[in-house]
Amino acid sequence: MYKFAVLLLPLFLIACEKAPPAEVPVAQTLTREENGYYCLMTVVNHSGPKGQIILDDNKVLWFTSVRDTISFTFSPEEPKNISAIYVNDMADANWEKPGLDNWIDAHTAWYVLGSEKAGGMGTPETVPFSTKTKAASFIKKYGGIIHRFDTIPKEYIVINKPLN
Repeated sequence: MYKFAVLLLPLFLIACEKAPPAEVPVAQTLTREENGYYCLMTVVNHSGPKGQIILDDNKVLWFTSVRDTISFTFSPEEPKNISAIYVNDMADANWEKPGLDNWIDAHTAWYVLGSEKAGGMGTPETVPFSTKTKAASFIKKYGGIIHRFDTIPKEYIVINKPLN
């Protein structure tokens, strides 16, 4: 019996060390009062997809473009205590008014880079979709290539380096 307890002790200790998974905050509804983190302009006044980053203290940072949203995550000067990142799902959205509540997790989205469509600040946009099929349909109309969040080239976002 004693040997059996000694064998189970390491398993018990490992199980106790794991912290419960943190609850991911839900996306917030975009309102007319929200200003862009970088430009301080009213977010809803810009065309194209938007983004929001929720920090660990539940502070919500708004972005007039998805490109700016992703750029925030690359910048060494910005906070890294990110709880969630959401972007507009452009699968069925209108480019001029992409939506106030059609948010998807930025890490699961399919992105079109290098399309003809300009984002909220007139720069090349990183266009998010909930499905790869919708992203491919967008490419047929506007060009570009598909990426996932973790494969987006930093140089494309930060210094606007063309895609190869």
